[in-house]
Amino acid sequence: MNQITISITRFMQDHPKLKYIFFGGKGGVGKTVMAGAAALWAAKQGKRTLLASTNPVHSLSNLLEKDVFGKTAMVCDEKNCFAFEIDTKDTIERSKQEIREKINWFLKFADITTQAEGFIESATMNPAFEESAMFENMTDLMFRDEYDFYVFDTAPTANARRLLGMSKVYSLWVDKMLKSREEAKSLRELLSFSKKKEADPLMDYLLGFKDRMAKAKDLLTDEALTAFFFVTLPESLPIAVITRFINWFHEFGIPVGGVIVNGVIQKDQVAQDAADFVLNRVSMQQEHMQAIWDIFGDRVRAVLPLFETEVKGTAMLNRLMGELFAH
Repeated sequence: MNQITISITRFMQDHPKLKYIFFGGKGGVGKTVMAGAAALWAAKQGKRTLLASTNPVHSLSNLLEKDVFGKTAMVCDEKNCFAFEIDTKDTIERSKQEIREKINWFLKFADITTQAEGFIESATMNPAFEESAMFENMTDLMFRDEYDFYVFDTAPTANARRLLGMSKVYSLWVDKMLKSREEAKSLRELLSFSKKKEADPLMDYLLGFKDRMAKAKDLLTDEALTAFFFVTLPESLPIAVITRFINWFHEFGIPVGGVIVNGVIQKDQVAQDAADFVLNRVSMQQEHMQAIWDIFGDRVRAVLPLFETEVKGTAMLNRLMGELFAH
């Protein structure tokens, strides 16, 4: 199959309520530039749009040639287009402070005199802590609902998988915590001589957190509102990566919008006497393109050419947007 059945433009038209789109894939395939082009397109449709990076290794400021690190700014000379790179360090520090408060609540409630710092250190040394903090920052942006349209440039797919899957993992964890908390509270009340009901800020937090995660899950799994697009190059490794993870996203109920193929050398622009390296590269890409059609079929939304220069700045982003939404 060598033809795009449903382009990304058509996909957007078929999903008029779409509000949250994510771009993911193996590192280095062009997720950031695709997210930038999609945000610019949405803004030009009259939608107040936020382009946000949940990737700890940020590149939006470089792409846009404007500093958006830790702050929101209008970009690409487009009044409806705003961008924001999450300041990971600030996010982690804020999360540590919140954890400190919650652990102190618990220790006070349980009449335990142990210092909270040891618990905090254990909680925040977990390798997934940064992703947890980033997930909460992402959902904060979604819940504030200050924009008509959101485009997220995600971390490489393995990280994005964990990031977007956290709503389900969190829900399971909170359910267990609530059960344990209820049991402890009941036992405490039975052993207490006082009939006075005590405030339980940690229980209140857990219930609020459970509601928050349920809302996040609802948004992330709503086919009318959300779509995740996988970006690949016509190369074996990135194809294998997204093949594996598309199935995982389906299992988690996260709607997959389709596949974007980036960096395809145009055969008609390559002379017959071109260098062997170029000719071999073209031949290799053709083989991988056939594999892409065989594996993904009508889920391919766009096939983009390899440009003669890197995509950077407003002019090149507009050019990429024209190619991405050409049909």
